[in-house]
Amino acid sequence: MRPIYQARLVNGVWGDPGVCIDLKFQRRALLFDIGDVQSLSTRVLLRVSDVFVSHTHMDHFAGFDHLLRVCLGRDTGVRLYGPEHFIAQVEHKLAAYTWNLVQNYSVDFIIEVHELHADGSAACARFRSRDKFAREALPDPVSEDGVLLRDDEFLVRTVSLEHHDIQSLAFCFEESTHINVWKNRLESRGLPTGPWLTELKKLARAGAPDDTPINVRWRTREGSSEKTFPLGDLKRDVLEFVPGQKVCYVTDTGWTPENRERVIPFVANADLLFIEAVFLEADRELAAGKSHLTTTQAGTIARLASVKEAQPFHFSSRYHDDETTQRAEFMRAWQGA
Repeated sequence: MRPIYQARLVNGVWGDPGVCIDLKFQRRALLFDIGDVQSLSTRVLLRVSDVFVSHTHMDHFAGFDHLLRVCLGRDTGVRLYGPEHFIAQVEHKLAAYTWNLVQNYSVDFIIEVHELHADGSAACARFRSRDKFAREALPDPVSEDGVLLRDDEFLVRTVSLEHHDIQSLAFCFEESTHINVWKNRLESRGLPTGPWLTELKKLARAGAPDDTPINVRWRTREGSSEKTFPLGDLKRDVLEFVPGQKVCYVTDTGWTPENRERVIPFVANADLLFIEAVFLEADRELAAGKSHLTTTQAGTIARLASVKEAQPFHFSSRYHDDETTQRAEFMRAWQGA
């Protein structure tokens, strides 16, 4: 099974937090947090369609200006998602610049901003370069089960955690079920590959009735051939349905009972968990005062959630690049040693 994405830390374990999910077959990318993003190439930044911001401390949000500078006049826009008051914060960032010439760009850059409130409600606004980024209210979106974005091939959901009296959003990228084609079974039925398979998978993913007719046309040396099959027969005989993968991102949250109660089921059984592990366990009190996780606490969450792979990050610079000790403590807690 080939995953549709490639997920990686933007700045390693010491730099500003952030994960880039590159959707290889869509020419599209997602960002979880947008601190320093100058390590990302222009090619990648121009593919960014959606940015999910956990909270607006500088190391999680300062890179918005760089993204805007790269994309303005070259791309059609971006969607942003963040916690309460996020729309006003984006508006203030845009208001810090002078836009007297921006309407001359041939491409209208549109920023759509979603904010999630502590009570689970949401709000939305739009800013267009051709209107000098004046704020335009949009209908409030409906967020069901924490879903922020739903695509044919994936969805992104969130849960709100507490970070020293403010919200910090955790995010989860979940692939839809993979639909693979058994080529040997196609051959045994004398059927070709081709664009019709895309339509077949689309109908199967959408849950179309099994008696939906599927027309298959192809050329042979003798001329053209055409056959019609019920969708249900093809689903049974030539398609394989494989569960999609789950990638989670957790940062800037304290080791409180309420946070643990929310985050462990949220990241449960993740194929890949990116989780902050800011302080060593010896500095547990310092971590509590700053509402961050220690290596042991982060590893314990990964173990209790039964994640398959975990990558700790957001290491404190106070440890002078001693990555080995940070990782060792995390691994001991994750593996229950």
